[in-house]
Amino acid sequence: MSKIIVTADSTCDLDQASIDKYGIIICPLYVRTEEGEFRDGVDITAAQLFDYVSRSGKLPKTAACSSEDYLNLWRPYVEQGYEVVHIDISGEFSSCYQSACLAAQELGNVYPVDSRNLSSGSGHLAIEAAILAGEGKTGKEIQAILDEKKQRLNVSFVIDTMEYLAKGGRCSSVVSLAAGILKIKPMIEVRDGKMGVGKKYRGRMSAVLKQYVHERLQAAGPVELKRIFITDSGVDLDIVEECRKAILEEAPFEEIIHSLAGCTVSSHCGPGTLGILFFQAEK
Repeated sequence: MSKIIVTADSTCDLDQASIDKYGIIICPLYVRTEEGEFRDGVDITAAQLFDYVSRSGKLPKTAACSSEDYLNLWRPYVEQGYEVVHIDISGEFSSCYQSACLAAQELGNVYPVDSRNLSSGSGHLAIEAAILAGEGKTGKEIQAILDEKKQRLNVSFVIDTMEYLAKGGRCSSVVSLAAGILKIKPMIEVRDGKMGVGKKYRGRMSAVLKQYVHERLQAAGPVELKRIFITDSGVDLDIVEECRKAILEEAPFEEIIHSLAGCTVSSHCGPGTLGILFFQAEK
């Protein structure tokens, strides 16, 4: 049976319990501010990032993992006879996947997967990889299975504030101000490896949550009921619990995992963002 190690970059936004349960190894991206360079989730948290933005008025920059980062992470395992399956954020968002492929070519026995996604959408794939490894699949087999499964990921978030999008140049300050006055909560969804704006909700997060959950799950058609993520960038736990209840009113998921968005994702969406992430059923 193949010996498999599963790794993922820090944008997978997995909770620590899942990381420990499935033995997934995280390679952190970088966050750069005027105060220095930090490893996402290691040297800096999303809460600290939000504090920096509040104090400085400036948005941090993020940087991808380099080929050297991946070589340093994987080489000890490959030299011990392991195969490595690695999950990356969409190649449309970052050069992580490109760097991973270069490192994989140098080492051999490494199978990078472009998730065509972000946050716990990628996290879903990392968990699936670990489960498949436990079933005795080879690295190449796991890579092929994930390349199919990633097409069925349904990933979206409702953004509470457009301030960070404005700071990052993704919308104008005028649009951001108007959205704040009108309490507009845009939904960001991932399609074909890219982010786009979907429905625009209006009202407080607690008010739009049930409608958002209902519409996402109903529009998806049949869904895999094994697992769903609730991932947020810092909302009240009461809102998370409301989301959990709303999900179960729609579908009897076996497992609902709550995770927090890391610095890379949070630097784009800002605080108060919440999303549900799941697999659509195989056709």
